Amino acid sequence: MNTNHPPLVQHHSFKDKAKEEFIKALQLTIYFGIWFCALAFLAATSLDERPIPLSIFAFAIVKAAICAKFMLIGQAIFPIKIDKNDGIVRSLILESVVYLLIVLALNYLEAGVHGLIDGKDFISSMAEFGRSNPLRVLAMSIVYWLIVWPYLLLAGFRLAVGSTASLEILFGHKTK
Repeated sequence: MNTNHPPLVQHHSFKDKAKEEFIKALQLTIYFGIWFCALAFLAATSLDERPIPLSIFAFAIVKAAICAKFMLIGQAIFPIKIDKNDGIVRSLILESVVYLLIVLALNYLEAGVHGLIDGKDFISSMAEFGRSNPLRVLAMSIVYWLIVWPYLLLAGFRLAVGSTASLEILFGHKTK
């Protein structure tokens, strides 16, 4: 028996896995960053803030990177699963709520940490998230869900048909 043949199952090295995770995190950060920068821009223009401070965009990008990491941790804990009998939408509805709760938890923690930085109590700062207004938190939750939902649908689509097929369906065939 010849044992010199390579195994049929390829194992990715730590470097390959780290690169793959970095690319996922970068893509998700860009996706969230576009949304958060657009929302920050909308908020600044709604408040007639002039000049519009560039720091809000830097903060939006940092927040996007943190949200991306939390989303990837959420996916590691609760991997996306597609039941072909239920379809992508029905398979992901519950998961979208779980990921929304992860993003909300992050925002509450962020409010608490921000309060600590400003010399306030952590718990009371968390309670001030959303200006302590449940309707505002609900409105933000809806917006966050609308941000997360398309990402999950695309991820589910990629799982169902494969990455290459997804890219070809969305962007056409590569021309050489």
